[in-house]
Formats: sequence, C-alpha cells, structure tokens
Amino acid sequence: MYDWRPGGFGLYVHWPFCQAKCPYCDFNSHVSSAVAVSDWRAAYRAEIARYAEETSGRVLQTIYIGGGTPSLMDPDLIADIIQTARANWPMSNDLEVTLEANPSSVEAGRFRDYREAGVNRVSLGVQALDDASLKALGRLHNKLEALTALDIARSTFDRVNFDLIYARQFQTLAAWKDELSEAISMAGDHLSLYQLTIEDGTAFAERERRGRLPGLPDEALSADMFDLTQDMTSAAGLPPYEVSNHAKAGAESRHNMIYWRGGDYIGVGPGAHGRITTERARFATESHRSPAVWLERALKLGSGESSRATLDPDEMGTEYLLMSLRTKEGLDLRRYEVMRGKGLPEGKMRDLIALGLVWTSDGHVGTTAAGRPLLNAVLRDLCD
Repeated sequence: MYDWRPGGFGLYVHWPFCQAKCPYCDFNSHVSSAVAVSDWRAAYRAEIARYAEETSGRVLQTIYIGGGTPSLMDPDLIADIIQTARANWPMSNDLEVTLEANPSSVEAGRFRDYREAGVNRVSLGVQALDDASLKALGRLHNKLEALTALDIARSTFDRVNFDLIYARQFQTLAAWKDELSEAISMAGDHLSLYQLTIEDGTAFAERERRGRLPGLPDEALSADMFDLTQDMTSAAGLPPYEVSNHAKAGAESRHNMIYWRGGDYIGVGPGAHGRITTERARFATESHRSPAVWLERALKLGSGESSRATLDPDEMGTEYLLMSLRTKEGLDLRRYEVMRGKGLPEGKMRDLIALGLVWTSDGHVGTTAAGRPLLNAVLRDLCD
C-alpha cells in the first residue's frame, strides 16, 4: 500500500477569477465582473467537509490558496476557508497558509485582513522588472506598482515569495543578469524563477503558430540563462531546492514540497487536482474546470469532482519519480521500490552516473548540476 506520510498532507483551494487573462497562462483562470460570494463560500465549505470525511484525523500541514487571483477575494471568504479547514482537521503547530497575489490587486488594508484571517505566507506574481516586458506578458501592473506591492507584502508577512519569468522575448543574457541581481537584492528568503514556456491553448501558443511571437531565445541562450540563474542565486544564499524554486534553508514552500515528495493533498475548486490515499487505494481526483459547473455540482449534487482514478503501482512510482527528481533532496530509493514493486533500471542508472547526470547517496537518487538542465532526458531513461 502506498505510504503518503513521508510527503505530508495539505489542502489546495482554487479561486479561478482574474482581472485579465495573461497570454502565457494555461492555468484554469477566468475573467468575471461579478461573483456570488455567498454561493462560493457554501461550495468551499461543502467540498472541504466532504473530503475531510475521507481523511478524518489527519494533521493538516499546509493550506495553499491559488488561482486565478486570490488577492481579489474578500478577506472574510479567506477567513471562512481557513476556519472551515480548522474545523475539519487537526492542524500542525506550524501550519503554512499561502495566498497567491498579483501586484495590481495588493492593498495594505486588505493584506492586513488576510494576515488576521490566518494567512502567513504570500506568493507575489511580479513576473518581470521592466515595464515593456510586463506589457508584453499581459500584466496589469508596472514595475513601480510591483515594488510597492512587494513592500506592502514584506511589511505585513514574515514569509514572502515573488515570481519572475525569464527567457522572454528579446531578452539578453546581460539584461537577465541585471534583472536577477535586482531581484536578489529585494528578495527575502524565497524566489521562484521560471523559464518562459509556450503552453498549448494559450494566446502565446497561437501567436507562435502564426509566426507572431518573435525574439524567443534559442536553446543555447536559454541554457546559459538557466546556468546563470543557478550560479547567482546560490552565491546569494538562495540555492535551488527545486528546478525553479530557490530559498534559504528552512524557507522552502512546505506546500509545494508535499507535491514533490508524493504526499496527499486535497484539491478544492474549479479544475483543482488532488491525491488521496485510503485503505483501499490511492486516487487521483480532478474537479470540473468550469466555475459555473463546479459551483452547481458542489452545491446541488454534493460533489464538484469530475473524475476519480485509481492509481496502479506503476503510475504511483512514475509520478513520484517525476516529481522527486525535480528537487535537491531527490528520490528515496526504498520508498520507490515499495510503491512500484521494483527498483530503477540498473543499466540506465549506471550510464547516467557515468555521464555525471545523476548522483546516489544515503539511499537517495538525484540529478547533478549538469543533469538538472537535462531533467526531461534523465526522466525518459529512468521511466523505462
């Protein structure tokens, strides 16, 4: 039977609404001018209670409210979600409660209310530190507004992360070095730094298909930007603990580590995914993507789930492999063998170690600094 406990237990709540849809975004987000808050409050309550019946007695370690733009939510609704979780599960003494925010929706008073509601960590979607890039990315804020929002967040919460996207159109290595240097100077104990990827179904994907997305970096420049990012963050005391996430020791996102360590997590809200292990099996859950459909199903039919699939040993092992090798700590070999019923392919492991792409130590396997940029190729070999 799959043991979720080494990974932990968390709750993800999805708020699907935004002020505008960014052209690079493939998340389940929607622009809406009016939201019936009372209905959403009732639906969140009902879904949390339903999942709590399956996971009774577990200690909840994290709550993550993502989107969309959760910083558009009424603080009373945030408070209600946290209180509902507290009423349904015992809480860890160091419960981490993260709220995603966009700079254009940050207000000092609202952030103080979020803190009073129980939020103790904020992740701010800055994305770029120059106005031309922000406009190209479809963001509603400018650099000054981003810096103001960051100041408000840091003065309100002890733990603050902000995101940047690099390998943008027409961005040079020198420009990224300057921008990253500025970001590091403002960072507290955590930074999320993502290479721009063109995802299917986004406006950027359609523009690229039509030849209307010029200036994207080639593979060599992207690799140089990745290497520079690792070097600069490590030198600044913010080494990577996951491919795109950098933190001081002890400041890692505990919620995201639940995903990467193969823990259990409840997914509530439109399009939210979850992993739940019961006495019978481990399940992958998914909620209806449409906000209107999810809301109606959760309120009237007693469940917002669109699917629930039983994961077999191969699927569980492969998922753990894919997630854990993204992290600095790597994969626990014994745990992998127990969940999948077999170990990693020995010949492929020898080859990868000989190439300097993979390390083994103390019962764990991980990617080296040279292997991390080639993670997809490493995973293809080990998934054999």
